[in-house]
Amino acid sequence: MPRLVQIFVFVSMVLGLQSMRAPAEVVSAAPGGFAISDSVAIESDPQRVYDAIVRDIGSWWGPSHTYSGNSRNLSLEAAPGGCFCERWGAKGVRHMTVVYVDPGKRLRLSGGLGPLQDMGATGSMTFNLVPVDGKTRLDLTYNAGGYSPEGFNRLAPVVDSVLLEQITRLKRYIETGTPDTQ
Repeated sequence: MPRLVQIFVFVSMVLGLQSMRAPAEVVSAAPGGFAISDSVAIESDPQRVYDAIVRDIGSWWGPSHTYSGNSRNLSLEAAPGGCFCERWGAKGVRHMTVVYVDPGKRLRLSGGLGPLQDMGATGSMTFNLVPVDGKTRLDLTYNAGGYSPEGFNRLAPVVDSVLLEQITRLKRYIETGTPDTQ
């Protein structure tokens, strides 16, 4: 197993993500790609959730899933062509590019997250916000493909766990003011 995959698996196990599963699913996985769908209910209105995604990403995104180790280095420009970027000192990385914006309803980004960049993979990640009984159901989908010698079907559950961790942190951030467990 490649070193980056081992790191993702270890982090996922350490954080005990399997015990905090929300409705989540690797919809499909094959050697050439995967489709993931995760969902959480958030005690807030869709516009507030959207604003937290785009304006506060450095407050809730997990620092262990950044290149710099500091989520405060993240930014997300919510405009077509906008950058989900991380900058620290003279270093930086474009994690994804914004391709669709409908404030309070939907945000779509394109690109390969983390080790997927190194593989030349790409993907489409969509945050879909649905009002339900005074709350917001956040549906996150990520469809990725490209070439991986080990096959994307092995990466799918790891990526799913990482993304589920992020939207769970977002939920806690909005509902309690901190993304961390108490």
